[in-house]
Parts: sequence; C-alpha cells; structure tokens
Amino acid sequence: MNMFTGWRAALRIARRDAMRAKGRSALVVAMIALPVLGVTAADVTYRSVTPTRAEELTAAMGSADALFSDPGMGAGAIEQMPDGKSYGVVPDDTSQPGGTSGPGIDMTTALPEGAHAISIETVPAAATTAYGTATTDIVELRTSDPMVRGKVDLVRGSLPRRDSEMAATEPFLKKSGLHVGSRITLRGPERTYTITGVVERPDNLKSAALYAEPGAVIAPWRTLAEHDKKILPPNTGSKEWLVEGAHGAGVSWADVLAANEKGALVVSRQVVLDPPPDSEVPLARSMSGSSYGGSEELSAALITVVAMAVLEIVLLAGPAFAVGARRSRRQLGLVGTCGGDRRHVRAVVLSGGLVLGGAGAVVGVVVGFLLTVVFRPMIEGWAGHRFGSLAVHPSELLTIAVIGLVTGLLAALAPAIVASRQSVLESLSGRRGIRRSSRALPLIGAAALLGGIAIAVHGGTSGDSTPVAGGSVLAELGLLCCIPMIVGLLGRLGRRLPLAPRMALRDAARNRGRTAPAVAAVMAAVAGSVAIATYMSSTLAESDFEYTPSLTPGTVALIASDGGATPQLPLARAAVERNLAVSGGHADLGRVWAGSDCAVYYEEENGCGSVELIKPTGKGHSCPLKGKGARALAASLSAEEHKKLMRSPACLDEFMYTTSFQGGPGGIVLGDAKFLKTYVKLRDPAAARALAAGTPVLLNPAYATNGEVTLKAVHTYNDRDKKNRKLHPGKAEIRTDRLKVYQAPEQYATTPGVRMIMPLRTTERLGLHTEVYGSVYTVAHAPTDAEDQRVSAAIELAGGGMHLQSEGGRDDRNLQEDTILLILSLFAGVVTLGAAAITTGLAKADAEADLTTLSAVGAPPGVRRTLSGFQCLVVALTGVLLGTAAGLVPAVALRLVDLRQAVQEMRVEPMNSAYTPIVLPWATIGLLAVVVPLLAGLLAAAFTRSRLALARRAG
Repeated sequence: MNMFTGWRAALRIARRDAMRAKGRSALVVAMIALPVLGVTAADVTYRSVTPTRAEELTAAMGSADALFSDPGMGAGAIEQMPDGKSYGVVPDDTSQPGGTSGPGIDMTTALPEGAHAISIETVPAAATTAYGTATTDIVELRTSDPMVRGKVDLVRGSLPRRDSEMAATEPFLKKSGLHVGSRITLRGPERTYTITGVVERPDNLKSAALYAEPGAVIAPWRTLAEHDKKILPPNTGSKEWLVEGAHGAGVSWADVLAANEKGALVVSRQVVLDPPPDSEVPLARSMSGSSYGGSEELSAALITVVAMAVLEIVLLAGPAFAVGARRSRRQLGLVGTCGGDRRHVRAVVLSGGLVLGGAGAVVGVVVGFLLTVVFRPMIEGWAGHRFGSLAVHPSELLTIAVIGLVTGLLAALAPAIVASRQSVLESLSGRRGIRRSSRALPLIGAAALLGGIAIAVHGGTSGDSTPVAGGSVLAELGLLCCIPMIVGLLGRLGRRLPLAPRMALRDAARNRGRTAPAVAAVMAAVAGSVAIATYMSSTLAESDFEYTPSLTPGTVALIASDGGATPQLPLARAAVERNLAVSGGHADLGRVWAGSDCAVYYEEENGCGSVELIKPTGKGHSCPLKGKGARALAASLSAEEHKKLMRSPACLDEFMYTTSFQGGPGGIVLGDAKFLKTYVKLRDPAAARALAAGTPVLLNPAYATNGEVTLKAVHTYNDRDKKNRKLHPGKAEIRTDRLKVYQAPEQYATTPGVRMIMPLRTTERLGLHTEVYGSVYTVAHAPTDAEDQRVSAAIELAGGGMHLQSEGGRDDRNLQEDTILLILSLFAGVVTLGAAAITTGLAKADAEADLTTLSAVGAPPGVRRTLSGFQCLVVALTGVLLGTAAGLVPAVALRLVDLRQAVQEMRVEPMNSAYTPIVLPWATIGLLAVVVPLLAGLLAAAFTRSRLALARRAG
C-alpha cells in the first residue's frame, strides 16, 4: 500500500466516522469554525473600515478631481507637497514678506482653464428645534451637484434645490426631534427653511449639520448684520472649492503648480494617487526627504487575534479528537489486525482532523463573511464611518482557512500519537489502560510561571515592553502546564460535597485530557480580556486623576454673557427651573472687581482694575515642585510621594485651578451660604455663619497665614469710564488688606474656579464693585439635548445674553470606556460558555457508561441534569479564575512600564503627574467569575435530558 492509497483509505474512514457520529462532528466543526469565523470577520472588518488613499480622497472631495482651498497666506505664491499636507510660502517671494497672511485670494484665477467648481463654506448658527434652539453647523454646498457624491450622500427624501430648503444629517434630526418636512428657523439671518431630505457624510456618520444651497444663509445674514448692528455677522470658516477638470482631464501636477503661483492649496486625486518624482516637487527639494509616501503595516492586534484563535482551536478541538479516537478504538484495532501499523492508525485519526478541520475552516470563513455583510450597518455605526467598500482579500481569507485546517490537524496530532501507541489487544477489548500524569510537567510549568512573572516584572521596572510580552506569554504557558495538576487537585475537594458536584469534580480530575484543554481555552480568552480591561481601568483612573473639571459634580451654572444681560436673569432662572431636573433652589453667583470693570474696558492695556489673593511664600504655601530646587526634589521622590505633594493645597492650586466663572484669575466670587451648599457642596454651619457675619470663606488654606489672607486691589479707572473716573481722578490706587477668613477643610481646595467666597458686606467695606451675574443649581443628572434646547429657547425669548454651562466631558469618555469593557467581557463570556458547553457535551458522550450505571443503581433522573450543570460550572469557574490571575501579569507589568516613563518625565518637568495606578476592573471580573459560570451551569442543566434512553448491553 503506497502513501496515497493509505491516505485515501484513511480519509474515507474519517469521513464515514464523522457522518456516523454527527453530534461529536458538529461540536468539532463548531470549535474550529468559531475562531475562524471571528478572525474572518475581524479581517474583513479591519480591511473594510480602514480607508484606502482613494477612499480618503473620495470622502474629502466626493467625485471631484481636486479640492482647492485658501491656506491663508495671502495672494503670494506657495509651495506644497503632492498630498497637500505640507506647504509653505516660496522662500524668495517678496509679495508677502515673512510669509504673513494677507487678503484672501481670488480662486477663479487659480482654477484650471475650463474647470467647473462649486464652493463649500461653513458657519455655526442657532436653529430652532422641536424642543427649543440648538447650535449647529450650516454648510453651504450644492449637494445636488454630481461632484458631491461620496462626500455627502442622500439617505432619504430629496436634496435642497431652492434657497428655502435644507438637508439635515440623522444625528441632527435625532438631537433636535425634527424630521423630513419640518420647518426650521436660523437665528441670525432670521430665515425659515424646510428640511427636504436626510444626508450623511460617509466619513463621519456622527456629524450633526444642516446643508443649504450656496448663498441661502451666509449672504443674507451678512446683509442683515450690515444694516442692524444688534445682529452679529456670521463667523464663517475658510472657503473650499470642489473642482472638476475640463473635458475629464482631471487636475494635473502642472495645474497644481499653476494654482500654487496664485496662492491656492490643491489636493488633486490624480496627483495623490500618482505623485510626481521629488525632482519635480519644489518643496521636496528643500526638505530632507519626501514625506507623502506611506506603508501599510499589519496590525499587532490582528496578529494577536490570529494567534489566540489558533490556541483556542487546538485547546478546544484536541479533547474532541481524543474522545473520538477513544470511541473508535475498536475500529482502530481492526486496522491493526488487517495489517495496518502505527502510521496507518495515526493517518486515520489525523484524517479526522483534516476532514473536520477543512469543514470547520470553510464554514467559518463563509459564515464570518456573511455575518460581516449582515451586521455591516451596525459596525459602520460603531466605527463612525461607512466602509469604502467591502474589502475582501482572497489571499488573507485563504490563509485563515488554511490556518483553521492546519490547527485542526494539530489538534488531532496528540490523540493520533496516543491512539497509535495502544496495542491491538487493548483496542479490541475496549480497555482504556492507566496513564499516569507526568510528574515533570507541573514542575516545568511552575518554573515557567515564576520565571515568566519575574521576566515581565523586570521588563516593567526597566521600562522595556518586549520582556513584558515575552514574560507574560511564558507565564501563561507555565500556568497552562500546571492545569492538569490543578484539575487533579479539584477531585479532592469534592469529598464532603453532595453527589452531583462530587461526581463532576472527580470526573474532571479523572479525565484531565478532556478537562484541562477546555480550562486552558477559557483561561486564554479570559486572560486577554482581563489584561486589556485592567490596563484600560488603570489608565482611566489615571486620566480621572489628571482631569480638571469646569464645575463641581452634579452642578449647572447659568451665566450672563455680558453685563447688559443681567436684567434677564430672573426669566432665565425660571427657564432653567422649569426645564431641568433641579433639586433645591438656586444660589446666586457674583463677581468682584476693583476700578473699572475689565469685562467692559478690556481693550486697552492696564485699562481696568484687578483684585487678587497674595499667596504667601514658604513651607505650606509655595509649591516645592515649582521654581528653584524643584528638579532636585523631584529626583528624590517616588510616584506616591509626588502624588501627595501634587494633591497638597500649595501645589493643587498650580495645576488644577480653572477660571470657570468670570471672577477673573483671582478666583474670588461673591456668594452666600446657599452657594456653599449648592456649588461647593460644603455643608458646614460654621462656614455659613461666617459668611453671614461678613467673614470670607477660604477654600485653599495655602493662601492663609494665622487665619488671615492678603487681598491686593488695584483701583485703575479707564478714561472711557467717565462716571467712575470723575469720582476717582488721578493715578491708580493700590490697596492691600489683611482679612480674617474661615478656612474650609483641605479637600475643598479642588473646587473648580473658586479660591475664596466673599460676602457682600466685606466687599462694600473694602470699596470693591460687585455684580450678581449668574446662578448655580444642583441637578439630578446632566442636561439632555432636549432639556438644553428648551432652556436655550426660553432664554432667547427672555432676551438672550445668557448661557447654560454644564459638566459632561468625562461622562462621555467613561461611556466609551464602559462600552469597550463590556465588549471584552462579552467576548470572554461567549468563549467561556462555548468551551464549557463543548466540554460538557464531550463529557456526556464519553461517560454514557457511567450514566447508564447511575440509572441502573436507582439514581433519580434529575441527577443527570444536575451533573451536567456542575461539570459545566467546574470548567467555566476554574478557567475564569486562572485566566484572571494570568491576565493580571501583563497588565501590571505594562503599568510598571508606564510608571517608569511617568517618573522619568516628572523628574524633567516636576509639575507633570507621575500617578500611575493599577486598578482592577471589578465589574468585569465579577461578571466573568460569578455570572458567566453560573449561567453556563444553568444552561447546561436546562438543555440536558433528565432521563436516559435504554441501550442494549455492550459486548
């Protein structure tokens, strides 16, 4: 029998065996197909969601040949790189000395002869909505022109063709509560338009904007502003032009150079896709090298996913082939009796891997591609832009299928070797034999585990991520080698447990060849998810530490834009209280100034007065991380010591203070006990009594010495401030006063925008000017889009001049982080459920004799169901716990790398934060360690038949 004849026979046997044991075959195909499916979907999605250079050009200029723009350098000649990303004035051009900006260029002179062009111009404006008013971008662009296709596409309805029509994006309609056919009024031009259609920007699906015909908004707005000085003129952005070359010739490099002579910047599709040599690019000759080339590199994340998929296939499919080989041992024994040797037995088992691996690979690739097609809109929505095209690289998909096929063979390799070593007598008699676990493997695993942890930690402390990756992999492999020993120890834990959990633990320990790989598969998936989740949670905690809020949590502020708007404050308060979820009343917010008001007389240098707190020097007052000796001190500090210094009142004031209010850089606001409670969140009766008695409340104790602060007021009066200038002639008067203050606890030094709260009585005694210009509220939640629009509309009806300020930036970021953590948890949870379910199915198939014996000795029918549930629970819980421990190694080591880098940067710039926390994602760990195993056990119990079908006695 030659080699090919032997393999043909082996393949026929494997195919017939697969068809005979359909359940086990389906499990193996599913095990191989699922990772292949995931990698296929990831590959197609990655290639589709990453735009090519041609797709990027289409997103920028639609179907036009070029995008012309004014770089703002005047009418002088410029030089540019072919991609338009780098440009500058011509060095010897004297029309614009020094490259300073000048008047805008006449773009009609820069266009190629016979070219067709349309303009793009954007202006922000307030528009009426279903709830009130909202500020959005208005884009003047002839969307009906064929050149716009690909840049702006119609979703439904019709494109605007008259000056009274507009198109809107879906995010704007969702935010505003409007729809196709709604009428909308723009504040500024005070014109009403009809929304005729919904459009989208394929490169930015989250863009909230309105599209109008050129001249429909900006021109009438400018005309109206010229005749009515109360109306502010439109604040337009830079103008751009979509250009189509004459007679389909495109825009060549010669056309680009000609436009550069007129001062225009050009991005040409023809030039970018087929750039000229550097010798023809004037700017490239003056640079060290061309910078417009690019190379695509395979993502490291994609390589990691492929490697993880291979590991998952081998670990999950290996036990299935082992069970299959054990159930076919009589058939394999017959092969030996017919003259077959060990090579032929191995060929039969390996053929099973080839047949099922090929089927799983094909199914995985096909289903992965189809799922990507089906879920394409959802993927595009999550990515925020459309696929340029559904990118399919046949060579990559073929490689993925081959990997699935090869790993199927690898998964069958160990069972094939074991089956070939069995004697013909053992195979025909059905005796399994006794195979003791290797005593050396746990020792090798423990050594690899400890060595890997040591290497990873050393890499982290030395700041090198390469040893971190190598050490983490070595540690995980070492833990994998220890899994058979750990599974064996589980059997000893069931001595005092009830029947079902005791049998589940003993079955897992007795069949380590089946249990250990499944536990390892769960461990590998959970380890990756926990590592990423831990690193993300830690970096999120670090960014939260460095984040400087504009308002205290749970607070909104109603602020007057200028002094003339304060009479509308009562009506604006009513709008806020009517439309927001406020709790309690409002607290007045006032500002304090000396001399002429800087909010009015800000144009002249030294044309207004100032009020400031003088910070004492010395220990407890001056931040030691600034000034002389700061670097020497930073060199001796650990990250924790530096954090404590940064959080001290003396240093906190240097990097966390923000001017949230119009009180000026001094951080002195006019307030009362309500302001303390509502904004500062200080519920201290003594502080409230101090304000009522005329004593200021100091939030940062670094400004106080012996319970007093120094207040410096410069009473400078502007000549245009005729009323006050008449009362205060002569030079500016400088006054320095010592004020007794009430010191709040140190933690209130972090209050955004406020250093000291002044009572009205004290300001009058010091001769300072005051004005109540806003209010603060405590709210149950941040204002929604609808609530914000209602308040804005009500304020406009009250006369305008007020705006609502809220704190919401960190909440948006936390929502994105939580979404990613949830996706990671779901991924690990699905793998855990799959591995546990597959192992339970194999256990049932492998233990039919034991279950038959249980029924024969009178075990209740529910024991079978309970046993399956606990078998699934054992695999899932063990894998999750080991995976959590394995995932912490790379996460902690990488944070040590970040810590080293942060400390180095801190010692160069002492005010840079070196805080690098390690925060465990308890929500993710809890979901994986508690919810997923319990769910796996319950599902296994629910889908297991409690009664066993009668079978004839074997033998």
